[in-house]
Amino acid sequence: MSRAPARKRKPAAGRPWRAGVASAVLTIAAVAAVIVLFSLWSYFAPGPPSRDGHPTTVQLRKGAHMAEIGADLQRAGVIRSAAIFMAAAQVSGEGRKLKAGEYAFPSKASLARVLQRMKLGLIVHHRITIPEGTPSKQVAEILNRADVLVGSAPTPPEGAILPETYDVVRGEDRSAVLQRMMDADDRVLSQLWAKRRPGLPYTNVEQAVVLASIVEKETALGSERPRVAAVYLNRLKQGVRLDSDPSVIYGITKGDPLGHGLRESELKADTPYNTYLNPGLPPTPIDNPGQASLAAVMDPPTTDEVYFVANGTGGHAFAKSLAEHVLNVQRWRKIEQQRTQGMAIQSAAESLPPGPPLAGAPALEHR
Repeated sequence: MSRAPARKRKPAAGRPWRAGVASAVLTIAAVAAVIVLFSLWSYFAPGPPSRDGHPTTVQLRKGAHMAEIGADLQRAGVIRSAAIFMAAAQVSGEGRKLKAGEYAFPSKASLARVLQRMKLGLIVHHRITIPEGTPSKQVAEILNRADVLVGSAPTPPEGAILPETYDVVRGEDRSAVLQRMMDADDRVLSQLWAKRRPGLPYTNVEQAVVLASIVEKETALGSERPRVAAVYLNRLKQGVRLDSDPSVIYGITKGDPLGHGLRESELKADTPYNTYLNPGLPPTPIDNPGQASLAAVMDPPTTDEVYFVANGTGGHAFAKSLAEHVLNVQRWRKIEQQRTQGMAIQSAAESLPPGPPLAGAPALEHR
């Protein structure tokens, strides 16, 4: 019995097509992997170095769109590509969380770090320091000279701000910073006034600020402020004039430096601030006292001292009686005389031709 010849199988239809699809898929996957790896590298790799190795400062304005931000960062050399920055911000979702302000980006900061800083709002903070005892006209000058601020600051009432170091940001309004200083003063005064020692000769907190402003100018030693405050409070209670040189000077200059030692004619100047002529406190503070001086006049020590005079070492000699005070003044006059003679010798030596140097005397101290 004969068999029919076997039929040859035809190749399965579509196999070449499937092979092409598989090849294309592999190619796409490879390309996608490359893109992902490149994206990850671009996101986490170190950024461009700054020119001098220091952080690069960039001001990003409020309301700026992503294209503007990317262009600003690329122009400053913080990032390599504004396009990659915008893509990374969009894919990561950080683009909706970026905050405006002044930033200092470290050299070679990665794109991830750049976006993170902007997301957290790690903007640059500047410092403005108001020294203790600064008159209000100088407070306004300090604020108006600060080039990171905008607007203008008026001269506040004397004694209305708290001398301190304040953090500010670029573009902040000067009047707003001034208001912060005044608010800080109000908070401190409220706390100290509530805890003040009973029996103080004040009818209101403003009088305490007036005395604190005098204490601030009378001594540069923090340890002496309570003692100086106690002396003036004892004089006020006894009805004795304060005899404060700084208050006399303020009546003449309104806060500007006098430029010389007080003269006899100036001690006799008839101004409301002349505490040699007028009893009690002057009408307003003569500066902006710091917290230590405010605390000193709110809670002074209990003493019988009513006099003090410079002792030649940067501090003061205190006395309970006039006789003791006279002796302290005599000692101070001798120190002044010795210093004056030393300065005269130094001046004469400086006018001589070059030769062996002479030892100089310390500068004359002014209260």
